[in-house]
Amino acid sequence: MLKQIFRSAIVQNLLAVLLAGYMRLVKATTRWEVRGLEHVTPIWDKDEGVIGALWHGRVLMSMAAWPEDKQAPAFLISRSPDGRFIARATTMLGAEVIRGSAKNQRKDKDKGGSAAFRQMIKHVQSGGCMALTPDGPRGPLMHAGMGAVRLARLTGAPILCLSWSTRWRKVFSSWDRFVLPLPFGRGVIVWKEAITVPKNADDEMLEEGRQQLENFLRDATCEADKACGHAPLEVTS
Repeated sequence: MLKQIFRSAIVQNLLAVLLAGYMRLVKATTRWEVRGLEHVTPIWDKDEGVIGALWHGRVLMSMAAWPEDKQAPAFLISRSPDGRFIARATTMLGAEVIRGSAKNQRKDKDKGGSAAFRQMIKHVQSGGCMALTPDGPRGPLMHAGMGAVRLARLTGAPILCLSWSTRWRKVFSSWDRFVLPLPFGRGVIVWKEAITVPKNADDEMLEEGRQQLENFLRDATCEADKACGHAPLEVTS
């Protein structure tokens, strides 16, 4: 009964409005410090397709990091009913949405992942930004998968790694240690060097790119957390 109420159109629209409004509030009332702009500004100035990467637990304030005068990023969001209000909130904030998710190896079910990947390729090749969470949607925490580097190889687009933290926040006990920022505080956004993957990259080169992506995102998250007075999250190797 509760699940049916939650998934009703009225409730989903209300949740989307509340989520989008809260994200705007946090973005507007937080004193943001941005680090590493020298790594990404030359790429933004080219106005070409890019891939943005950040951890699943830090996705909420990703729109605070992306310049409003650049192409609106697109986000990959699950086709599940629970992802519907998230998709609506995302579009309310001016971003695009591609619906789909990775195949669950235990259930042998694709959930639109193949079609979504083709859409992502087309979006990046047309000059868009594709935002991905390399450890999503099921983890493990802060371990990068191959999706972003494979997309980079196929499109030739650079991967831009970022993370953020805020002084006032709540960290949930979910697998991704989801961070809910609180308004009226200080925040830090950290960008790292761009990662490029050659179109002729073999499996070994893909693994090198994946490891570099993982290291950059971990370093950016650690730097942002420390700058906001928090101990870095513990991650198993």
